[in-house]
Amino acid sequence: MNSYTISQTNTFTVTHARHMAAKVAADLKRMQRLYGQPSDADITTYETEVVELLKAGYLGTVTYGYKRDGQWIEPTLRYSAKDLAGADGYGDDPGKVRPGKNVADATFYSYLTYSATWSSLSSAQQDTFKKSLPFQRGGAPEPTINGILVPDLTYTAGGKALDRSSVRSY
Repeated sequence: MNSYTISQTNTFTVTHARHMAAKVAADLKRMQRLYGQPSDADITTYETEVVELLKAGYLGTVTYGYKRDGQWIEPTLRYSAKDLAGADGYGDDPGKVRPGKNVADATFYSYLTYSATWSSLSSAQQDTFKKSLPFQRGGAPEPTINGILVPDLTYTAGGKALDRSSVRSY
């Protein structure tokens, strides 16, 4: 009887971060085609922000979508970053943004939370990193959800993942 051991090390690189962020951008482009927002310039900026946060390990969650009366509504997408513990899973293709949802009187919005790694940085380190991003986010309370979050896709690369969930109406 023979026994084999395989050792594999995944190093997360900017290429992996760009691969995953490109899938987020593709989702946002589909949202734009269906609902008019976000703009091409905003999609580029969001994509750059996701690349930088993923690369540094500082992304907790980021949500893009429409809110009405302080609540997320359909269509809204939330991405949650996680480590695949050295494994590299199968990544889904972007898409599946549902058409035909009512966004009347709603505004496009995004909301970001940081990872535990971010929390271990000093205030000066956090400020320096924030200044390197393509735009500065202000502080705001996180919108509640008018409906439920349904996990639907996962984007993976280099041992990391972005789990995507979509807001669904009750």
